[in-house]
Amino acid sequence: MGLRRAHRLVAAAAAALLLTSACSSGSGGGGGQGAAGTPPPLPGSPGGASGRQAAAELGRPRELAGNLRVPWAIAFLPDRDALVTERDTARLLRVTPQGRVTEIGRVPGVEPGGEGGLLGVAVSPSFARDRLVYLYFTAASDNRVVRFRLDGAIRDVRPIVTGIPKGANHNGGRLAFGPDRMLYISTGEVYRGELAQDRDSLGGKILRVTPDGRPAPGNPFGTRVWTLGHRNVQGMAWDDHGRMYATEFGQDRFDEINRIEKGRNYGWPQVEGFGGRDGFTDPLLTWSTSEASPSGLAYADGSLWAAALRGRRLWQVPLDAAGKVGRPVAHLDDRYGRLRAVVRAPDGTLWVTTSNQDGRGSPRPGDDKILVIPVT
Repeated sequence: MGLRRAHRLVAAAAAALLLTSACSSGSGGGGGQGAAGTPPPLPGSPGGASGRQAAAELGRPRELAGNLRVPWAIAFLPDRDALVTERDTARLLRVTPQGRVTEIGRVPGVEPGGEGGLLGVAVSPSFARDRLVYLYFTAASDNRVVRFRLDGAIRDVRPIVTGIPKGANHNGGRLAFGPDRMLYISTGEVYRGELAQDRDSLGGKILRVTPDGRPAPGNPFGTRVWTLGHRNVQGMAWDDHGRMYATEFGQDRFDEINRIEKGRNYGWPQVEGFGGRDGFTDPLLTWSTSEASPSGLAYADGSLWAAALRGRRLWQVPLDAAGKVGRPVAHLDDRYGRLRAVVRAPDGTLWVTTSNQDGRGSPRPGDDKILVIPVT
């Protein structure tokens, strides 16, 4: 038996064993653990023996704002106010740390439908000088990224990336500036799996562009594409060492967190979860789809934090100094329903949005909400 095949058999056996693990977590965030593909706990880290103590120190959530309509993304301005998008209304909101909500305006050209609408938002790293804000939305014929100058209203909206495939579902939509000050864009394959493997398509990719939308210097194929083989990435984050991570919606079996690296192919639609196949990059960890459907992703205090839609919880995924993951810990299990966005605020808290008005949840009084959660 060849060494590579032996390694694959061992990995398959380990995954099969872990698949039998049930996910258990209390509503306050106890010691839940991920299912198939989840590694053992890291010694002395959250998710290990000391992880339960660390998890218990997640602070009490505070409801900052309510009665919103599918708040999809959050980005902070230099003055610590937040910009919040509403998917189905196309409204761009400004929310203060004290919870005051004002409408900046409705973004022109947005055509909501299914999972499409007004999605990602990012603030220019040079906002104090250029006042630029970036938005990802579904238009009449495509998904696109636009930018405008924020001066109290939405004016002079200018497309910088167009032609991203659109569909009823899997529209991607996350925007974030990386440590390199380039703009990263997650796109979906709109249920056309072949697009994810097509280097000439913008669907099923993570794109990396300059602030004016051109292919960023150093991109692997000389185009806007940074990585390929994605089904529907809806969360991106970087750790303190500049390593990039992303959440990935699976189909029937496994949702993923991936370490994102230049030019890698993450396997969809040929592989879901761990495949061990040449030419494809395996995830760092997987969950069953009932546990997660992970959307937003943030990094804070040595852990990744993933908001789960179908899973209706906030997942904490500890990282060690080398970027390896420990055993996930579940928080807020069905306490607030579907969770969509999670970002680290300038004061170190997590801002998390509910998504119970999105047609797949059961709205509760005050939904949808923005929660503020201390992390200690």
